[in-house]
Order: sequence, then structure tokens, then C-alpha cells
Amino acid sequence: MTQDKDAPLREDIRLLGRLLGDTVRDQQGEASFELIERIRQTSVRFRRDDDLAARRELEGTLDALSREQTIQVVRAFSYFSHLANIAEDQHHIRRSRAHLLAGSAPREGSLSHAIAHVLDNNIASPAELGSFFDTALVSPVLTAHPTEVQRKSILNCQTVIARLLDERDRMQLTPEESAANLDALRRAVLTLWQTRMLRPARLSVIDEVSNGVSYFETTFLSELPRLYAGLEDRLAAADPNLAGHELPAFLQVGSWIGGDRDGNPFVTAEVLERALTMQASAALGYYLDELHTLGSQLSLALGLVSASDALLALADHSPDHSPHRSDEPYRRAISGIYARLSATHRALLGTDPVRHPVADAAPYPSVDAFAADLDTIHRSLVANGSAALARGRLRQLRRALKVFGFHLAPIDLRQNSDVHERVVAELLALAQPGTDYLSLDESGRCELLLNELATARPLASPHVSYSADTESELAIFRAARAAHLRFGQAAIRNCIISKTDDVSDLLELAVLLKEAGLLRPLENALDVNIIPLFETIGDLDNAAAVMDRLFSIPLYRGLLSESRDDSQEVMLGYSDSNKDGGFLTSGWALYKAEGELIEVFGRHGIRLRLFHGRGGSVGRGGGPSYQAILAQPEGAVQGQIRLTEQGEVIAAKYGNPEVGRRNLEVLVAATIESSLRADGAKPTPATFIDAMQQLSDTAFQSYRGLVYETPGFEQYFWESTVIAEIAGLNIGSRPASRKKGTRIEDLRAIPWVFSWSQCRLMLPGWYGFGSAVKQWLASHPDDGLAQLQAMYRDWSFFSTLLSNMDMVLAKTDLAIASRYAALVKDVALRTSIFERIRHEWQATVDALLAITGQAELLADNPLLKRSIRNRFPYLDPLNHVQVELLRRHREQGDDERIRLGIHISINGVAAGLRNSG
Repeated sequence: MTQDKDAPLREDIRLLGRLLGDTVRDQQGEASFELIERIRQTSVRFRRDDDLAARRELEGTLDALSREQTIQVVRAFSYFSHLANIAEDQHHIRRSRAHLLAGSAPREGSLSHAIAHVLDNNIASPAELGSFFDTALVSPVLTAHPTEVQRKSILNCQTVIARLLDERDRMQLTPEESAANLDALRRAVLTLWQTRMLRPARLSVIDEVSNGVSYFETTFLSELPRLYAGLEDRLAAADPNLAGHELPAFLQVGSWIGGDRDGNPFVTAEVLERALTMQASAALGYYLDELHTLGSQLSLALGLVSASDALLALADHSPDHSPHRSDEPYRRAISGIYARLSATHRALLGTDPVRHPVADAAPYPSVDAFAADLDTIHRSLVANGSAALARGRLRQLRRALKVFGFHLAPIDLRQNSDVHERVVAELLALAQPGTDYLSLDESGRCELLLNELATARPLASPHVSYSADTESELAIFRAARAAHLRFGQAAIRNCIISKTDDVSDLLELAVLLKEAGLLRPLENALDVNIIPLFETIGDLDNAAAVMDRLFSIPLYRGLLSESRDDSQEVMLGYSDSNKDGGFLTSGWALYKAEGELIEVFGRHGIRLRLFHGRGGSVGRGGGPSYQAILAQPEGAVQGQIRLTEQGEVIAAKYGNPEVGRRNLEVLVAATIESSLRADGAKPTPATFIDAMQQLSDTAFQSYRGLVYETPGFEQYFWESTVIAEIAGLNIGSRPASRKKGTRIEDLRAIPWVFSWSQCRLMLPGWYGFGSAVKQWLASHPDDGLAQLQAMYRDWSFFSTLLSNMDMVLAKTDLAIASRYAALVKDVALRTSIFERIRHEWQATVDALLAITGQAELLADNPLLKRSIRNRFPYLDPLNHVQVELLRRHREQGDDERIRLGIHISINGVAAGLRNSG
């Protein structure tokens, strides 16, 4: 009999659903429970049996709800979405463990699979693979964006529930233990029900920093060292000569939270300083706790074990003179280290840690000095027969320190090129009266900027008053310089320029860095990476030419050679390019830009590091990270890659420690496989390139024709989606639009995609593909389909593109989307636009199935198909209720309870979709 591998998942979902139902009955009464249960059963019948009578019954019931009934229904189904997510995560962990316990072959995306792939195919020897990490960099970067809809309090409740489910799964519980676990689950679900889902006030940047830090405390501080240890042990198993070899800190988690000023006026120098302090507090607090526990564990006594002279000297210098520990040098050494780290906490943060040291001591002057003391303990243990002890908590602590330092995570600075331009123009005008920087052409601007960069003389003067924008920008860079002196240069490594379109944009930032001492011309020193962000289709097409001109400037090239190891990072914008040109054209423009950048960088002898501005949704470059990295053009990764982790995807990927480690492992595995490829890889056939360009051109015209050239489309978008309500939801510190007004050009890409996801159209993730394929087949009637099928079969870029589109189309529901369309007041407008969208959707589905050979959507993705089957019966009622609430809200005005219901429904739909922003 075949084992039903998904049975435990269904059992967990049923258990959590039953506990939620019991909670609703106890807290809201039998009538509320029966109403919610009737809606649930009707929705399941409609979704699973395609019962049209059930659909009519469901819509009739939902439309007739009173205001208070609506709130209860929305809360119940929203919380069920959260609980289903927990059950799914737990099932992923369960299945991964089952594979390991069964001794199955390593799974794709695991480090074991990546290492076996490289070694078994003789791509590299174990020693060569070990040295690969010497220059590698893998860095997911957390960003705060207005699709992060979960409060930290809700995440805390979910963590408790996940831990209790895990306990039931892994442990053989006695009847009493099982009953206690069930009681604890019941309490956790009750706590979740009684915890406010939404914030009463808009999230501040500092709140976002706190949320970001929580993922380090929950996942990264503990799981990153475990991942490193596992990788080192795998390499040692492949080559005994690598036993004891410690990898450099190539895998690091970065952050934009507190440093991203593009369109966010609330990120100031003071906020940046607070963000750095909060991060340092988390790192130092973790180290102090680990030292305290380590001291209790290393109770080794002289006479039973030896110690090195360096360790004995460390113990002798310790302020711990307790006679009870006189023969315990390791404990005394650790007490001394704790005292010094406690003093470091006081020196860096101005406060004492919660647990005081045995006595005062001098603070550490640097992270390296702290690391040296831990290394002394490590070497003494290894040299005196206690290597096994060195591989425990001490190994974890030493690795954490290498990765997180005193700063926890490097914070990137980001600002729009327009702001830099205005600030530089003002500085030049006041320093050199008569200078009109803004009136100069590109050549004139570069000449003037290069003259400034050739001298150490600052432009800014403390005796001159500047505009608020200029003062703010100068303060940010000065704060960055102060952070380098306080926490080390690792605290702030990167400055990113949004909307880069020419060389002067990079030179303007260089001038501003010079003002703060972060670029020092006389020393040819540059303390941070200057990173252009190419976002629109036009900017992506121009990216390689801009970098070619930049590298031809001796002054800039010299900075790279002297201070940046002949490396240059380039960021590519997925979301804005998608909003600008549509899904297909965005993906193709990004792919082409990468190929052109590889050629330019190779010609100039500069190492390329790409920073991918991926979002959670496919409409913003999301989708499975493993396949996305492997689908990069050959030479695009080169052992180094950074990518953004955004919105509610951060919680989905890193809220659970074990799931978080798995996601980090996927990034490393994909980077290894993409960088170390077998020789003789065939270039992409020219016929594929030509076909893709033709498809892109047609898709671009189709997408632009709808979004930017159709009269009334802007009105359709604002009336048929929750964009207006999202703008008022307290889910982020950043405004939804860059400027006041409703122009789609000014709207941020994140709420643009998020809004289409909420109404279940997912338009940014597929629109234009159907038209493109239809025209291609019409112009290639004999072999057109066969060629597209060959592209899908033999080109990872194209197959990944279609796989992501498959996922988005499966999450699209035109029946539900039509109810949102009905909110558009102009009947003729809504009919013409929605029918156009419906026609394109059908054409896209038909094209996708014809190319892939699938009989239905997700035929090759049973895991996602299962997920949709489990959760969509609980998601559909939320959408139906949301439409009714939007209608009432727009007809009746500002009713606080109706607004609350809308906002809760937004939360629930986002949780159910998991990658909506």
C-alpha cells in the first residue's frame, strides 16, 4: 500500500482548524461558529467540486453579513490562512527529515547535492571547492516594504504554534505529555485570536528595524553558524586535508532597513544611528548570553586537562579571582572575556548589559581582539585533547562573531539619483558662485565632478546654510563615517543609486562620499561600494554602456584597483522594470543586461557582482530562488551574488529557524552550481535569442498598450483594486507613491503588484505573453510552436520564466477578479478593460500549456498544486467579503469598523497567497 505522504499535513491542518473553531465558539458564541463553519463548508464544496450552486449560496451568504459578522468571518479565515502556513512549513521540515532518515539521494537545492554535483562531475576538486569560498559572497538583503503585513506579536504566536507542532511530530509523547501539548496549542491559538492583527498607528522606520532584528534573533544568529559548520564538515568528509579548515564569512545577511532613503523621508541620520545601535545591541546581547552559557559548560579543571600558555595567561588576566574557580582556567578566561565584552557593550551603546560581569575590565578595541581571545580558547582545547568541546557552542560563537561582528548586519544606504543631483548642484552653486550644474550636459557634468574628485578640498562649509534636503543627505554620510569609526567598516559597505541612467549619477555620489571622508582622493581610498541601480527597461538597455564609460575614467578605475579589489557591484531592478514594460520584457531586459555587463566587465578586467532587486511575487522578479540563480547567464554569478528579500516573504522564508536555514542553504547551493559549471557549456542558440526578442517586443506593446495607453485604465486600477486602502494601511513607513496623485508612473512597484495580487488577477506576472505567442505563431506557422517548445526544453532562462508564470496563473481567479471589476463605476470602461484582460489571460494559459505540453496548470508542480487545493477554499471567502467591504466603504464613507474589516482581509489574503508583494 502506498504511503500517503501528505496525510500528516492534512491532520495538522484539521487539528489547527478545529482548535480555531473551538476558539471561535468559546469566544464569539455558537451562532458565529455555525455561520463560519457553513461558509467554510460551502466554499470547500464550490472550490473542490466546482459546484455553481455552492458558489451562489456562498456569495448570497457573504453579501448578507452584518458589519460585525463580517469582521468575525474575516478574522476567522485570515487566521486560518496563517495556521495553514504554519502547517505547511512544518510539513516541509517533516518531509526533509524523512528524506534524510531514509538515506535518500541529496535533493536539489541542498548543499549535499551541490557539492556532489561539483565533485562527481570533476568540475572541481575538494581543495578547489574549498578555495572557491575565499572570494565568494552570498548575501540576502532584508528590505522593509509596504507588503510586510504581519505584526511581530502575530509572528511570536505563530512561532509558539510551530514549536508545539514540531514537538508532536518529533517526540513520542506519553498520554499526559500529548494532552499537555494539546492544551498548550489551544492556549496559543486563543492567544493568536485575542492578539490584534493590525497596528493602530503607521509603522515607523524604527519599528521596521525592530522587526528586522527579530529575524536575526529567531533565525540568523543561530542558524547561520550551523550552516557554516555543516558545509565545513561536508568538505572535510570529501577531503580529510580540509579537516579543521574554517571558511571565510562568505554568507552574510544584509539590510536596507534604516538606510533606504529612496522616497522615504522618515529615514534620517538619527534613524540610521538608532538602527545601527539596535543591531549592535542584538549582536552583543547574543554573544554575552552565549559566553555565559559557555562558561557554565567549560568546567575543565587543571590536573584533569592541560591548557596552553596563552589560555593560562588569559585566565590570569581575568578579574575573576574566585577560589572556587582557581583550578578552572577556561572558566576564568571566559569570565574575563565576558567582562571585556560587557565593557564594550557600555562603550559602544552607552548602557550596561542585563547580566553584569564579575568585575570591571577594559573594553575590546575591535572585533578582532574579541575573536583572538576566543581563538585562544579554541586552540588550547584542540591542542590538549578536547577538540570535541571546541566543536560545540564555542564553534558556533566564533562563527557568529566572524559573520555578525559588532554590527550584526551591514546596512546599505540608498537614495534616488535626482536627490544626489540636487544636493551636488546646491553645493557647487554655493561653493563656486555662478556654477549652474543642472544646466550642463552629461559631458560637462562629468568634467566638473571629476575636477572635484581630484582634490581633497570639501565643498560644504559649516558657515553656510543649506536646504533641508542637502543638510539631510550630508548628515547621512557623516553618520556613515561615524559608524565606520564606531563599529568598523563592515557596518556600512554599500551606497546604492536608484534610477541610475548615466555616469554622472555615480560621480555625484562619489563627491558626496568625499564630503564625509568616505572617499579620500589623496589616498585613492574609497570606503564603500558605489552601486548603480538600473531599473527601467531603457536604463537596463543602457546599463552596459554606462559602465563601459565609467570604467574608462582613470580616476574611478584607480579607486576600484586600490580600494575595491577590482570589483564592482551593479544592482538590477526587477519590480520597476516590470511595471515599466511588463513581465516578459522585464525578464528579457534583465537577462540581456547581464550578458552585456559580463562582456564589458571582462574587457576591463573587473569582477562583476550582481545585486538582484527581486521581490516576493513573480511580478517583481520573485519565484524559487534556486531555479532563478541557475537560470542566470553563464558568468553572471562568479561566486558572488546579492538579492533582496522583501515584504511578507521574509516571514515566510525566515520566520521559522529550520525553514530559514533551508532557504539560506538553497542560496549557497545555487551559487556554487551556477558559478562552477562544467566546461563546454553550449552558448544559447541565436534562434532562441531572436525568438525571445520578437516575443518581448510584442509583449511590451501589449502591456504598454493596456496600462499606459488605454484611456481610463488608471481609473480602472484605482477602483477595481485595494490600492487606495493599501495606501492607508499601517503596514510600512514608506508612502505608496513617490508623488501625490494617482499616476501609475509615480506609484511604487510594490503596492502596484500587491494590489493586483489582492484582487486575484496577478496581472504584472503574465500579461502580454499570450499576445506575444499568438503573433509569433502567426508569423511562424510551420515551426513556431516547435521552436518555443525547444526553448522551454533546452534553455533554463525560458523554462524558469514559464514555470514562474505557471505559478501565477494558477493563483489567478477570473471569477473573483470579476467581482472586483464590478467596483468600477463606469460600466463601459470596466467591461472593455476586463474583457481585454480575460481574453489575454486565456491566450496566455493556452500558450503556456501548448509550449510546456501540460494538460493543466501546475501539472509539474504537485507541491504548489496541493498547497492551493488546501488553502484556496479558505481564501475565496476573504476575497468575496473584501469586495463587499470595499463597496460599502466607498458608498458609506469612513466607517472605522468597515475599514478594519478591509485591512484584516488584506492581511488574510496576503497570508494565503504567501508571495503577493
